[in-house]
Amino acid sequence: MSSTPTPPTPNQPCSGSTLGLMFRQLRDAMWARMEQELAGLGHDLTFSQYITLKKLATGTAGVTDLARAAEVNPGAMSRLLDKLEAKGLIARTADPDDRRATNIGLTEAGTVIWHDINQCGMRVRERAMAGMSEADRAQLTRLLEQARDNLQPPSGS
Repeated sequence: MSSTPTPPTPNQPCSGSTLGLMFRQLRDAMWARMEQELAGLGHDLTFSQYITLKKLATGTAGVTDLARAAEVNPGAMSRLLDKLEAKGLIARTADPDDRRATNIGLTEAGTVIWHDINQCGMRVRERAMAGMSEADRAQLTRLLEQARDNLQPPSGS
C-alpha cells in the first residue's frame, strides 16, 4: 500500500507553496485595488511606473537604481522612463559629476501626480489592514520583513 501525503487541514501551518501563493494573492489584490484607485482619479499607470515615481519622490536616481526598485531590466526601465517623460512626469538631466550618467527626477507635474497617487497607496494599505490594531499592523510588517530577509542570499554571495 502506498502512502500518499495527507493534505494539510486549515489549522495546520501553511506549506511553503501555500504561503508563497498567499503572498502573491495579497500582492495581486493590492495592485488590483490600486489600479481601481488610480483609474478612479484618471491616472493610467502601470505598477512599475508607480514604483518608479515612488522612488523618484525621494530624490533623483539613475536608470539602474530605478530598474532595481521596479524589478525590471535596464532596457525595460529606459522604455518606461520614455513613457513617463512623454507624459511630462519626469526629466532626465546630465550628472554634473559623471558625463556618462544621467539623473532622473520628478518634474513639477510629476510631484503633483505623486502626491495624488501616494494618497491612493495609503488608502489601499489602510483597506488591507482594516480591523487590525496598531500592534498587529506593526507585527505583520515586522514578520513580513523577517520572512523576506530570511530568503535573501547571505551577504558576500
